[in-house]
Amino acid sequence: MNTEELKLADLLHRVTPEPSRRVTVEQVAYRLVSEPRLGRQTRGRESAGRRPRRGGPMFGRALAPVLAAAAVVVIAGASAGVAVLASSHHHSSPPVAGGAASSTVSSASASASSSPSQTSSSTQQTTPGTRIAGGPWGAELTDHQTFNQGSLVSADGSLYTFGTGTLDRIDPATGNIAATAQANPPLPNPPVIVGNTAWVLWSYSGGNVVLHAFDARTLAPVRSVLVPAIGAVAASGGSNVVTSGSDGHLYVAAGKTVAVVNPDNGQLIRRIYLTAGTSDSVAVSPDGSRLYVGVGGTKVLIYDLSSDTVINLSSLAGTDSVGNLVATSGGVWGTTGTGMSEWTWFAPSGDLTRAVRIGAGAGAGFASLPSYSGGVVWVGGSHTLSCANPANGQVLRTVTLPTDHSVVEYFSSPVISGGRAYSYYSDNASQLSGVVRMTPPAACTGNVSS
Repeated sequence: MNTEELKLADLLHRVTPEPSRRVTVEQVAYRLVSEPRLGRQTRGRESAGRRPRRGGPMFGRALAPVLAAAAVVVIAGASAGVAVLASSHHHSSPPVAGGAASSTVSSASASASSSPSQTSSSTQQTTPGTRIAGGPWGAELTDHQTFNQGSLVSADGSLYTFGTGTLDRIDPATGNIAATAQANPPLPNPPVIVGNTAWVLWSYSGGNVVLHAFDARTLAPVRSVLVPAIGAVAASGGSNVVTSGSDGHLYVAAGKTVAVVNPDNGQLIRRIYLTAGTSDSVAVSPDGSRLYVGVGGTKVLIYDLSSDTVINLSSLAGTDSVGNLVATSGGVWGTTGTGMSEWTWFAPSGDLTRAVRIGAGAGAGFASLPSYSGGVVWVGGSHTLSCANPANGQVLRTVTLPTDHSVVEYFSSPVISGGRAYSYYSDNASQLSGVVRMTPPAACTGNVSS
């Protein structure tokens, strides 16, 4: 075997590795030429009336060295091409999205990024967190990020929340931020997840409301929608001014109306005209039959959505602050008070004259906000954490929250994902914040009438 034969054999071995053995050019050539031909013979036998050509093997052996050399060149070239293609794909830059908000569907002006390989949290092993001393239900901190209180929501195995100028999607199994996009909502309105889209309140002033939509998985911008208000929007800076209903539509507090928007194309479906005041908070009952509208920061209007007619108008006694509405089968939940004395209430059938206080509230500038997740209503704060029956407001379980050297620790209202409860956490004494993971007791797992 000469030098050229050894080089050729070595190159072929690297392209198609086999157990080490001596091989000649003639042997390689015979395999490269005769094996494809054997494939053609097999296909020929499967076709009626076709027979292998005589003399084929002799023809193959005669040209074996030439064909083998040619095959080496083709195989090596193809391998190099695949390598270049793979390298080019790995280093490709993502497209840059941009655009301006308009009254029609357009690209949202925001940037988004996500990890190259995203795996569903249901297939990942849960990453242990840092245990919180005295924390409720085995609470453990899964990350050390700063998020906006009251903005955490859960959908399709992911958590969504607002950071400092960002919309973030969090993998609950690891606590890592899986995707992020630029977003800075002007009001404390959590993201609204409808299907495969995350909606964000982008602008709320004068006579216009602007919404931006993002892909729920990658947080890439999808569209921007302008919702004109009738009259000016709430000057006091409402809360929960955008929500969704069981019909999949968006409901937007738009001045003296509530606008119903089709999220698929951004088109206005209809307006519900208010009989009093300016809308500053909206919530839709789980069955889609009722719309609750906070008006003027003091009252709640109830509409029958089958006819858009008023059912009731009531006020919360002893306060002029009503907001953060959340609807359940039994009525509506909301908050009153600000600063050092905010607390949550429940109004059976939406009648605020019969409202009762839920939970101990919050202090130190924190908020005590209700959330409806996992079949129960959650009320957090800086004193207690409770879960309650959505049908009648009955508190099912309450735990006292720990303090750090007499400084309050804050647990905002939890959301449920994969059977675990997730809450925003803050400990000012130790300068800790982020999302905590808890294992709620059986009483708080939604096995109650809703």
